[in-house]
Amino acid sequence: MSRISEIFGSDVFNDAVMKEKLPKETYKALKRTISNGTPLDISVANTVANAMKDWALEKGATHFTHWFQPMTGITAEKHDSFISPTDDGHVIMEFSGKELIKGEPDASSFPSGGLRATFEARGYTAWDPTSYAFMKDGTLCIPTAFCSYGGEALDKKTPLLRSMEVINTQALRILRLFGNTDCKHIQITVGPEQEYFLIDKELFDKRKDLQLCGRTLFGAKPPKGQELDDHYFGAIKPRVASYMRDLDKELWKLGILAKTEHNEVAPAQHELAPIFTTVNIATDHNQLTMETMKKVAARHGLVCMLHEKPFNCVNGSGKHNNWSLSTDTGINLLEPGKTPYENAQFLLFLSAVIKAVDEYQDLMRITVASAGNDHRLGANEAPPAVVSMFIGDELMNILESIENGVAYKGTEKVEMAIGVNVLPHFPKDTTDRNRTSPFAFTGNKFEFRMLGSALSIAGPNTVLNTIVAEELKQFADELENAGDFTTALNEIIKQTIKEHKRIVFNGDGYSHEWEIEAEKRGLLNLKTTVDAVPHYIAPKNIKLFTEHKIYTEAEMHARYDIALETYSKVIKIEALTMLDMVKQDIIPSVSKYTKTLSDAVISKKAISDSIPCSMEISIINKLSNLCNSMYNYTEVLEKSIDDVKNHESSTLETALYYRSVFDTMQELRVVVDETESNTSSELWPYPTLSDLLFKI
Repeated sequence: MSRISEIFGSDVFNDAVMKEKLPKETYKALKRTISNGTPLDISVANTVANAMKDWALEKGATHFTHWFQPMTGITAEKHDSFISPTDDGHVIMEFSGKELIKGEPDASSFPSGGLRATFEARGYTAWDPTSYAFMKDGTLCIPTAFCSYGGEALDKKTPLLRSMEVINTQALRILRLFGNTDCKHIQITVGPEQEYFLIDKELFDKRKDLQLCGRTLFGAKPPKGQELDDHYFGAIKPRVASYMRDLDKELWKLGILAKTEHNEVAPAQHELAPIFTTVNIATDHNQLTMETMKKVAARHGLVCMLHEKPFNCVNGSGKHNNWSLSTDTGINLLEPGKTPYENAQFLLFLSAVIKAVDEYQDLMRITVASAGNDHRLGANEAPPAVVSMFIGDELMNILESIENGVAYKGTEKVEMAIGVNVLPHFPKDTTDRNRTSPFAFTGNKFEFRMLGSALSIAGPNTVLNTIVAEELKQFADELENAGDFTTALNEIIKQTIKEHKRIVFNGDGYSHEWEIEAEKRGLLNLKTTVDAVPHYIAPKNIKLFTEHKIYTEAEMHARYDIALETYSKVIKIEALTMLDMVKQDIIPSVSKYTKTLSDAVISKKAISDSIPCSMEISIINKLSNLCNSMYNYTEVLEKSIDDVKNHESSTLETALYYRSVFDTMQELRVVVDETESNTSSELWPYPTLSDLLFKI
């Protein structure tokens, strides 16, 4: 492998390349746009576009694309070549500032929630200069926002950029009150840990459910799963290690700070974690990471699976979103310091986060809701569907001291002595970590642990930025008008703790007792997407987003409709795939097996009536009964799908109907899985879960 320092960012039109390729004044003008949001003059855009084109051509590019993130949750791109005709019948390679700044993809074929009719096709992509252009598969990719002809946001990037501006404004107001005049900008930093499964492509190609749905719809539980905890952090298999090395190299070329990789809890499951970066870039990088994971896997005869629950017998995959706030002068605003009880600025920002999570727990839950993630949340492998936050014993004790008006005595640092002289001694942290908490404080950041592995991190971070900005705004409004700043500050922190400490829970989030306790505290328990999404258009949430100009009310209703439509479509595809598998493959295969057994009985009887046939007859009877049940469930499932199809209803009613369809699917799965356990493996039409999980 080439030296990392040489390949890192080699496919990115980054700051170093811009310094080299752009005239000094053009570079300065572009940096002002990136740093301060000042408009970009077309002459500057033309110079940037020409330099970007020359750089891309040097790397073998023939095309460019505006790379954007529609509400499908994945990325989109339309490729245009650099060629431009000349009068003598030849071509030259051109790329103008206008082409850099604006593109026009068809906006009618992307999810819009009614914002666009089929005949209203025009949409625009607009260059986001805060995220570097890059090379991918020989094409120059330009990160862009995506909006409709009427200006409505049709993507995930635009609201995120808006939320970054809002929290920047409100956090700066707070810092000014504390006398900080050096800071000019607040950076929201994020590090998304990405879990995924790797399986053999030959086996993948033999499973219709994996190809069409991304998860196994059927599959008897294998004799071994994750019970022995022997896969977690275990030695990485050579084939997987080769994949990881190749993946790292591809990500580093794209300037993605891939840092940590290891085996996860479930067999065939792994994790990749990057170093923190600005949330907008982190979002772009995570989308690129997921795409690159799949592309690199194909080179190794593997398939990278990002579904939240590919196998129902082992843990599913999440994506932990590590979120923090920092100043452009290098101060982490969520860093408690050595004496957090004396750090009033930190305590105020902490109070804002606590208040935000409590008041907008429904939005926190909604932003991670999907048909896939419904399988994980609350399943003792991921945080529960109840939103709460962990802050640790030390911070909890500090907050309770403030609430009760008593002096905090502090926590004595304890030195860890492991009992082996040769091992170093080191200070013990003042608080443990909590893997069961949906939103856990981990020293100088919050880890939002509810995200599903396939989810774009744009939505959750848009919500986090906005709800915290709202609380900072309320605090700033009060403090700016206070007669005595210190008294008002202390009262805000004290009152916030008193009114919102119900959201803090430092115990076992997996326990049934917590679910009961959460209900007593008045916390929401929105177990499914269908339960959660209607809260999105609650008046308080519409007020929040419209006042901060993150979304218009129409954009919010569109996203509400899209979430429920997507849920319904996913369930429908899974149900139809189930029917296809059962009727075309499973029932015929089981029938072949029962015929084989029946032929064996006939052969034995032909030899002698005294030869026992009870085993064959018992299996035949059992499989016949199971097949009858299987067939009956397919009839019910088909009727349920037809009922939805023939019923004119709202998106919520449709989703509710498909929720009942899902219940029938679960009942069918139980029967099919039992049938698999009693059928010859030679005749079963699909690779088993044992094959998928352990054959790499």
